[in-house]
Amino acid sequence: MKTSILGRTGATVSSVGLGTWQLGADWGTVSEQDAHAVLHEAVNSGVTVFDTADVYGDGRSEQLIGQYLKQRPDANVFVATKIGRRLPQVPENYSTANVRAWTERSLDNLGVDRLDLVQLHCPPTPVYSIDRVYDDLDQLVAEGKISHYGVSVETSAEALTAIARPNVATVQIVVNAFRLKPLDEVLPAAIAAGVGIIARVPLASGLLSGRYKKDTVFAENDHRNYNREGKHFDVGETFAGVDYATGVEAAQEFSALAAQHGLTPAIAALAWLSQLPGVSTVIPGARSPEQARANAAAGDAAELGDDFHAAVVELYDRRFRAAVHERW
Repeated sequence: MKTSILGRTGATVSSVGLGTWQLGADWGTVSEQDAHAVLHEAVNSGVTVFDTADVYGDGRSEQLIGQYLKQRPDANVFVATKIGRRLPQVPENYSTANVRAWTERSLDNLGVDRLDLVQLHCPPTPVYSIDRVYDDLDQLVAEGKISHYGVSVETSAEALTAIARPNVATVQIVVNAFRLKPLDEVLPAAIAAGVGIIARVPLASGLLSGRYKKDTVFAENDHRNYNREGKHFDVGETFAGVDYATGVEAAQEFSALAAQHGLTPAIAALAWLSQLPGVSTVIPGARSPEQARANAAAGDAAELGDDFHAAVVELYDRRFRAAVHERW
């Protein structure tokens, strides 16, 4: 597994990590036994970074990670969690008391004395510009409650605002072969500032696996069913905000491109993304040990090169740019 430095944290992490939203909720049901099996297989495959949040299953994802790491103290996993979405999304709810309470809850859920990385979880846009919020996070660092902090964002503009802050260690953003806007300004700005980029939704909610058809049915409690129109949270988190039918068609084109390089579409999508300058780690989810192992294999894939990148950009320009580029 290739590694990189996760921005201002200074931590060395695997180029492919594990997103654990699906272990908490919103992707169908994953049993505790299956969740532990996924975490175990990811670690055994070279993954050294888990991404979670206090709202994934109302803390279930954090708790499962905490349980697993107690069983595997040798795993040496860097855990990035997120806070802020336990209350209505208005700037005034990002108070000193709430930031501290959310942090304490994550400490309890994970069963640790200090959090490796706390990220503001896609708060309202004005929050990224509130000095006091960053002061609160600095104070938690000074107290030893957290080691580093970063942000998770919906838009490139929010990312650029956060990157300008001197103590923001990382920015988590949706970027994949169907969402290329972060390549314009965010990745160059992060490189210049020494900020780590955590690439989320790297497979466009599974579209880039090439496994789905236009008539694929998702479980009732899967966000790919109930959030396609953005009724529950930003639609950009579901299939990266692209039209599903168009995404299925484009995924078939991407699959053919991957096959030319002897790769599965998922490995090609993750490898290409992890090889972009400025990307520290990508965090695909996995609901089975087999998925976790397959995703991790992208971490040691050969360099895909300029021709592959150009083909990805051409596909994006033709299929998606007009619909999504300026939105996020």
